[in-house]
Amino acid sequence: MALSVLPPSGQLPQTFLRLGTSRHLRPRFLSTSSLITRNSLNTSSSRLTSTYSTQQQLRNFTQSRSKMTTNNGAWIKAAKSHPFVVEPAPMWTPEANEILVKNHAVAINPVDGTLQAAGWWPLNYPTMLGQDAAGVVVAVGPGVTSFKVGDRVVGHALIMATKRNQDSAFQEYTILQTNMTAILPDNISFERACVFPLAMSTAACALYQDTHHKLQLPTVPPQKPTGKTFIVWGGASSVGSNAIQLAVNSGYEVITTASPKNFEYTKKLGASQVFDYASPTVQDDLINAMKGKTSAGALDCIGGAPQGILQQVMAKSEGTKAVASTKRGWPDPPEGVVMYSIFGTSLKDNFVGKAIYNDFLPAALKAGTYVPAPEPIVVGKGLDKIQGAVDLVRKGVSANKLVVTL
Repeated sequence: MALSVLPPSGQLPQTFLRLGTSRHLRPRFLSTSSLITRNSLNTSSSRLTSTYSTQQQLRNFTQSRSKMTTNNGAWIKAAKSHPFVVEPAPMWTPEANEILVKNHAVAINPVDGTLQAAGWWPLNYPTMLGQDAAGVVVAVGPGVTSFKVGDRVVGHALIMATKRNQDSAFQEYTILQTNMTAILPDNISFERACVFPLAMSTAACALYQDTHHKLQLPTVPPQKPTGKTFIVWGGASSVGSNAIQLAVNSGYEVITTASPKNFEYTKKLGASQVFDYASPTVQDDLINAMKGKTSAGALDCIGGAPQGILQQVMAKSEGTKAVASTKRGWPDPPEGVVMYSIFGTSLKDNFVGKAIYNDFLPAALKAGTYVPAPEPIVVGKGLDKIQGAVDLVRKGVSANKLVVTL
């Protein structure tokens, strides 16, 4: 839904709320005062109760938006167009299981650059991109009780899944789904927090979904050791940084790969052993590391050659012989080895979204048993800085995430 704000010259803005229409239909706007007047004409007790509830919701909604008269976004006008164009965007209205967030920081993911440059995923143009956002709740949808206005939050914006412009992060105000949003403790800045939602969602899909590895869920404090070992290829990547932490908090030993300069980084995240991904002996190194251990599976965060290497490692390991990969196009696996592809938003539709974002993350972030990773690099402030950040990410970034503040 969209909120149209029309400020007459020299007057306070008059807010019009679209009601009773599907988001797919042409909107019909009713003024707040008109709506309340119509409701007040019906004197039945049930109508009076409904009217009071509606009036109260509208008052709360209007009060929470007292400083929200405009929204702006970094628009991509057509497939493969460059650069983003900063222009006004509608002021969105949260629906059931949704919140409206004033973004304070957004992070750039590699997928943002490939979506802009190649247009490989079908979107409804003109549109906005962006998956990772952190900010403050300014409105909640009907029936939402787990979040309130003023909460500091971080969440996964679902533009790729929904194709709705309100669900993109590259704008001042974004709609977030409640089961894909976590409350932030005061000691974590928005710049630090916004680095992980898409990456963590992708890792969580691989680790926990019934269609993938089905590992036991993470807890605070971490689960007791299971005696099983999980391999993460690309531990210093965004997905890898989060996969290591999730698996460790779920009670699994983690073996990973990285460049030597990132060995200590991945160990700080919880990996027990790290191997040089560029070493000609890396396949044998991983096979030897798994001797005497029980495999819980593997996650490839890079794609390409590592897929075949992990297939061979799994084939020679005891326990689960399965590899989940963030990229398609893997070679045919050896007999007995299973391959899974990952789409990083599918957890929104199953138990994993709530289990991670609502049940685990707020407590884990507060306790410090889960940290936002990788480290942020703030490249500027304002929507006009997003294009430059996207271009930089396309050139390659290791063990860091580029962030724009708003």
